[in-house]
Amino acid sequence: MTWSREYYSAKKKLKSERTMNNDVTKSRRLIRACIVGCGKIADAHASAIRLVPKSEIVGVCDTEELMARQLAERYKVRQYFNDILRMLDVARPDVVHITTPPQSHFEIGTLCLNAGCHVYIEKPITINASEATQLIDLSIKSGLKVTVGTDEQFSHIACATRKLVKDGYLGGPPVHMEAYYCYDLGDERYARVFLKDNTHWLRRLPGQLMHNIISHGIAKVAEYLPGDQVEVIAHGFTSDFLKALGENDLVDELRVILRAENKTTAYFTFSTQMKPLLREIRIFGPKNGLICDQSHHALIKLSGASQKSYMEKFIPLNDFARQYRKSMLYNAKLFFKNDFHMKAGLIRLIDEFYSSIANDTPPPISYREILLTTRIMDMIFTQISRR
Repeated sequence: MTWSREYYSAKKKLKSERTMNNDVTKSRRLIRACIVGCGKIADAHASAIRLVPKSEIVGVCDTEELMARQLAERYKVRQYFNDILRMLDVARPDVVHITTPPQSHFEIGTLCLNAGCHVYIEKPITINASEATQLIDLSIKSGLKVTVGTDEQFSHIACATRKLVKDGYLGGPPVHMEAYYCYDLGDERYARVFLKDNTHWLRRLPGQLMHNIISHGIAKVAEYLPGDQVEVIAHGFTSDFLKALGENDLVDELRVILRAENKTTAYFTFSTQMKPLLREIRIFGPKNGLICDQSHHALIKLSGASQKSYMEKFIPLNDFARQYRKSMLYNAKLFFKNDFHMKAGLIRLIDEFYSSIANDTPPPISYREILLTTRIMDMIFTQISRR
């Protein structure tokens, strides 16, 4: 069965499950949501929440009241605020989406948990593992739930990859992984606008530019690494592109080697300069492998079986061509059906998080996974700063 058929089957199954659980959905109370931080990413959250059954945005908040008012007008939200405490008191949300700069995540998250609200925090969850641990401990103590916005883990192909791994396609636990996460700085004019602002909040993060981006890629690896501890060797440097613009301190190239307790290994690459721009993870098991290609929305199976003689030079290549062709046709089908959402992962993550709140089930991203991601990032930035 090709991955496109597997995805179609999984999607049909999900639709069937939702139909069977329709009475439960209708009977559960409305999930009331607020958004704190009304920048660009807040629009994506607002659009996604509106697509989640039995949910409503009851308030938005930003220290710049104009930003809050404009977001409220765009999405027809009745209330907007410039003070979080007043929002919590007046709007009485069940869940708060925190889409502010990472330096404020811990403080706002703590405030919302103490007010009795579940929290969805944009990545990275906090600026270090210590804050993340405290936040999660508080949520557990309070009987509330926390999740983080690594939504690419909930794209169609990421979910299909997870199912294949769970069903044993690899032939056992992962032996090795390779993850790539590229970020386009744009042309020289765009880069100069960003670089000349020495007061930008990105520059005050321990990992600066990378700190706000690489959690997507690190989380892909952390999901499949066993245990809670991992060895990390990291090397970061400034690209020639940035040096030509007079920037010698900002690290925009990163290469990492990881080794888990059971000797599972992984490579992680972050780059602003390599082409093509890759956003993918390759997972290799003792029997077969998988490529989850987020850039092209394709899931490719890698068979570990070898062909006899010269057939090895033909049959696997034909199989790759067939899988990519079917992926292309299926993506076109989704596009023309208006079902090819760029933020499909965000919609699904919010939907699953709200379901965990309504049904009191575990959140969609395990706390082990969230904490391991933050620990790996801490070790990366510590090693880079020392060098």
